Amino acid sequence: MPRIGVLLINLGTPDAPDAGAVRRYLAEFLSDPRVVEIPQWLWQPILRGPILLTRPRKSAHAYAQVWTKEGSPLAVNTRDVAIALQGRFGSEVMIDWAMRYGNPSIASRLAALDEAGCDRIVVAPLYPQYCGATTATAVDCVSAALAKMRAQPAIRTLPPYFDDPAYIEALKMSVQRQLDALDFEPDLLIASFHGMPERTKTLGDPYHEQSLETARLLTQALGRDVRVTFQSRFGRAKWLGPATDETLKSLPPKGVRTVAVLTPGFSADCLETLEEIGIRGRDDFLAAGGQKFAHLPCLNASPEAIKLYKNLIGRELAGWVS
Repeated sequence: MPRIGVLLINLGTPDAPDAGAVRRYLAEFLSDPRVVEIPQWLWQPILRGPILLTRPRKSAHAYAQVWTKEGSPLAVNTRDVAIALQGRFGSEVMIDWAMRYGNPSIASRLAALDEAGCDRIVVAPLYPQYCGATTATAVDCVSAALAKMRAQPAIRTLPPYFDDPAYIEALKMSVQRQLDALDFEPDLLIASFHGMPERTKTLGDPYHEQSLETARLLTQALGRDVRVTFQSRFGRAKWLGPATDETLKSLPPKGVRTVAVLTPGFSADCLETLEEIGIRGRDDFLAAGGQKFAHLPCLNASPEAIKLYKNLIGRELAGWVS
């Protein structure tokens, strides 16, 4: 009997926290023209030269600080979501997961779903806000894999859900639960989104405005202010701001002694949330005179997340399942 597949997609991760694995991962990730919008003839010598000669060792050290016994946090969290969703839509629906960069690859998991008899597949990029460097490149990769298939399955794609009431409710419940568990009341709540070069906004990418809208709706839902910042700057180009690291350093001299930081642009905890915010962000804030700092984990495979994805994916399955 024909079956239906759901493929959860997240950004990517190296296979191990060592320089060799990180070098392979970065070579794939930073070679994507959706990620680095510089002509390849100009960019590749820079990438293959100073960047891949120096950055992998530093990044490997960062990955080692957050790596788990089960593997990469991003891969483990995404896998756990797939496991938790299995069976939620009936026995005819198979749930699988893939990484845009690294393993398991999108092409390999689409092939596995096809071999399992799935003639209809919902592709679900787990990015609440649309960005060319995340959502679009995942869809590009799916299209490239389909182009090699003689008999293609029918495809539906989960749209961005930055302002979906179910997403805002999941964020609210998750954030409030974590705030209630703290032993202090934060003076300030910060929503740190992954940064992008400012020129992407000028060129029409809706990521910036969608991030601001998520924060606005979350502010309403929580009944308290949420300050927006952007993290993970790379290179010399001007990036979206204000910058998370600079903001954290500037707060204690202004009298903000306790903060909690959430990362609502990420569906699952990863290097950028656990190391960049949870370790370096904490160190920056405390070194500047802050007293208490909390990094609030992403939705991951929490009950709030599973309820959210059941809602979102269930809509896309309408008409395919009874």
